[in-house]
Amino acid sequence: MSVSARPRRIDLIGIATASGASVRGCGMGPESLRVAGLVEALIDLGHRVADHGDLRRPRPDVSTHPSSGRAPEQRKADVLDLAARTSEAGMTILSEGCLPVFLGGDHSIAMGSVSAVARHCGDERPVHVMWIDAHADYNTPLTSPTGNLHGMPLALLCGEPGFDDSFAGPWLGRIDPRNVTIFGARSIDRDERKLLQSRGVDVVDMRKIDQLGVVALMQKLLERVKTAGAHMHVSLDLDAMDPSIAPGGGTLVPGGLSYREAHLIMEMLHDSGSVGSLDVVELNPFLDHGGQSATLLVDLAASLFGRSIMGEEPGPMEFTTEA
Repeated sequence: MSVSARPRRIDLIGIATASGASVRGCGMGPESLRVAGLVEALIDLGHRVADHGDLRRPRPDVSTHPSSGRAPEQRKADVLDLAARTSEAGMTILSEGCLPVFLGGDHSIAMGSVSAVARHCGDERPVHVMWIDAHADYNTPLTSPTGNLHGMPLALLCGEPGFDDSFAGPWLGRIDPRNVTIFGARSIDRDERKLLQSRGVDVVDMRKIDQLGVVALMQKLLERVKTAGAHMHVSLDLDAMDPSIAPGGGTLVPGGLSYREAHLIMEMLHDSGSVGSLDVVELNPFLDHGGQSATLLVDLAASLFGRSIMGEEPGPMEFTTEA
């Protein structure tokens, strides 16, 4: 079921967590997207929408320590608990023929969302992941300079070694790294870069975008997905955009996508009819400026789901002739 095919229903599910990140606040992201009008925007486009609320980590014991100061093992347990629950919830949505939109939360939620898609498609249909992000998120526990799990989901999903048995389970789906496109990258760690090159991950960095432009690069990607008949999962990280238009993230990197570049990507994805699931992640309303970033993400999601400048339906036309 694709975006252009007008799915029977778009199902929203929030994963309200910052346990995979180093900065507190993006656990409030799902509700901020709702406040910014995400549901109303989708309904206005003619879609049916169901909102399943938020998955949250188990409530911790009360203490004087902030969430970001919790022990790494506790934060890891939170991430993996939510990944398993997200994977199951996503499988249910997909099995009902609906299109899941996973609202983050930090980017570690993709461990569960992409797993759901991979498990649902199985051997019957290839999965292509478009990772729109300033970072590659392809570190492992052995290569990560920080140990933050929001920098590791793609490596886990692609089967990289270095993850212990706690990361395994029936909830975990696998994807082929050769079917991953990282779009908008501009901050990649040294060992991470080596892994990406050796595994054949397609990295469209900002230099390529500057040189060749969004249209040519997107056309190449979309043709590849269409030829394969793949289900495309889009994972949209706020920090793919330039901080001047999207200040509400915890890992901002200068030199990102412009407003029109980002919308053009979404519009071309919609026109392709290949998108079957979506992540919207790393919105931190505590760092945002008056809802600027939340509104941008809602507008980008609307473009992905069919909003256009002129709309799709022609209005009444009247012609007059002068004698």
